[in-house]
Amino acid sequence: MEAEAARAAAAGIYPVDILEDDPERHWEAALAYYTTLREGMRPPVEFFSLPTGEQVKLEATSVCFCTVHRDEPQHKILVLVNPQDTKTVVAVYIKEFWWPTEDVLRTSDPAREGLMKVQSFGERIVLFILNVVIFGRLERNLDDGDMFFLPHSVKEQAKILWQDGAAVGFYTTKRKGSLCGDGTGACYLLPVFDTVFVRRTYRRQGLGMAMLQDFCETFQEDEALGVSWPISPAMYQVCRKFLEAHPEERGRLWEVEPPGAWGQRGSIWLKVRRQQAQLPDSHPGNSKEDMSHHGRTSPDDGPRPSQDDKKERTSGEPEQTKSDQDCGVKEAAVGRLRPARWAEPEEKEAKRTVMDVGLAWESQQKHMRPSS
Repeated sequence: MEAEAARAAAAGIYPVDILEDDPERHWEAALAYYTTLREGMRPPVEFFSLPTGEQVKLEATSVCFCTVHRDEPQHKILVLVNPQDTKTVVAVYIKEFWWPTEDVLRTSDPAREGLMKVQSFGERIVLFILNVVIFGRLERNLDDGDMFFLPHSVKEQAKILWQDGAAVGFYTTKRKGSLCGDGTGACYLLPVFDTVFVRRTYRRQGLGMAMLQDFCETFQEDEALGVSWPISPAMYQVCRKFLEAHPEERGRLWEVEPPGAWGQRGSIWLKVRRQQAQLPDSHPGNSKEDMSHHGRTSPDDGPRPSQDDKKERTSGEPEQTKSDQDCGVKEAAVGRLRPARWAEPEEKEAKRTVMDVGLAWESQQKHMRPSS
């Protein structure tokens, strides 16, 4: 089975290019295969070879189901985990074959180049692998073993960055008018640049700026755009460079808390100028609230918990389903969300009023010349 997938990859065929846009059918096929493993109906014994040369026995104890969307629990994929590190996914079962995770991120379609909107179920699997498997386990600081991130919502807009036949990053947005979370009736008042991730080997190439520019161009008709608060140091540098290069965007890019009312916005350009002048900075937010859970992203830090993520029930115990255990990458897809350690320190300041924001912006225009 592994050899068949290898031959398909050698022929330039990858899962995202051949998987039907039919999550239910995919789930049924994966469940049928899992049943044969669990009941010992697949002689002889099969193995999957890791890049290290180690072989993983294909048996029920080494595989588990992961939920692709946090709000669509019926959409699952079957994954193979490393027996030495059960939080690490090494392969995904698609189209009756086990595909290495790196092959799941590849494409043979030359039209997939640059930023492409996530639409098909296969692309949702790619987004899941980038978010939960690559960032969640392989390319982040693992000092805090309790911090994991939930899969994206099926309703969340996302774009994958394809480069030279591989998915190398993504960003997601909160649409204007979409709910801020399942437990609230509040809706976003402006489009928000929410999470962004670029793989390590592709960083320092301006891809973060390219994503931010794409976001601004996608919502050209909107007078105000948001970037989720708090902005990490790496993402702040992306914003600074972007606004220095695009002065026309300085007046409409705001650091925002949901839902993005005027009292929940802070001018990113004003923050840049304040820091350049070494003036004290301030964040939107109520000093009485602990906003440290509202971590966001940068091309270097990867995805962080969102406002609606922290409302999810995030037990570290595997989820029991009618079919069998949904391990969530052995706790990687479901886990406790703790304060983002890399979030910027919270300033003790009450939410700014509309007048405060207006005066700050007017003062900026009078006393600070935009850089060329």
